[in-house]
Amino acid sequence: MASSDLFQQLFIETEEEKAVLKQKNQVKKDLYTDQVDFIIESEKFLGKENMIMVRKHTRFVNFPKHKHDYIEINYVYHGVLEQKVGNQKIILKKGELLLLNQYIEHEIKACNREDIVINFIINPRFFEYIFTYLSADRMETNISDFLISSIFNYTNNGQFLYFAVAEIESIQELVRKMIVEIMEPSLLSDSMVKLYMGLLFIELIKNSDRLMKQNESGQQQDVIMESLKYIDQNYKNASLYELADQLKQSHYGLSKNIKKITKQTFKELLQEKRLSVAKKLIENMDLPISAVIEEVGYDNMSYFYRIFKKKFGFTPKEYRKHINKV
Repeated sequence: MASSDLFQQLFIETEEEKAVLKQKNQVKKDLYTDQVDFIIESEKFLGKENMIMVRKHTRFVNFPKHKHDYIEINYVYHGVLEQKVGNQKIILKKGELLLLNQYIEHEIKACNREDIVINFIINPRFFEYIFTYLSADRMETNISDFLISSIFNYTNNGQFLYFAVAEIESIQELVRKMIVEIMEPSLLSDSMVKLYMGLLFIELIKNSDRLMKQNESGQQQDVIMESLKYIDQNYKNASLYELADQLKQSHYGLSKNIKKITKQTFKELLQEKRLSVAKKLIENMDLPISAVIEEVGYDNMSYFYRIFKKKFGFTPKEYRKHINKV
């Protein structure tokens, strides 16, 4: 799709925008949430299996203070976007990106007709897919903080990242490709959008010098990043003592730090990873359940059955029968 055609398509008023104009610029809250508080819910836009969705921001109306239960990226395709994020006023210009986590509160000034803003709605679980490809020792601290916050959303700290990347052609092209894939979907569009989003984060890390405004909180997270990568790569035989030795820390101090940041113990994080892998093996491979249990590092079948059912509501055998019926 040519850029001029894409702009013309985005410029057309949506049904929601037409309704806003008829209602004299009032936000219809039930389009965004069923909660008393104005917390926009991902289920209003994302399907159960979808990780990422692209949506044009609704023009002509002021959005009052609100939060999301997902990660959001604002991208200005044309014009500007004026908003207050936390306590900071931000005017996002054409080609710039703003990343918002689940706990940051923001309010948005009504966009004019020529202000075309694209919202990327991202399930926090998506970052688990790209996490292991990102190197903590080469990552700008604020970006690593944001990723940790996105995966482990226990601290309720509002965080945002503002990238002035209008001149970075590689980033602009990736964003444009994602918009086109969503607007003109094909069989592989979902996979392509995930790929492009992963590449986008790599490009943002490479261009971290364009990070203009940063998080409300900024803890050092390198140790946690390395711990999570260790679990992801070594879940079958992972050991807190081995990890502590690799990081040159006491196992007690490391355990305490992991618990403080993620609100989970090393054992709990390891169990989450093992169960996640086991679920995928049951879904995608015809392995005996005993082989699945061994593959993810357990040797006690009754214990595995108990924690699997507690996590997913089925025993492993019940779950395999359930997915085969679907």
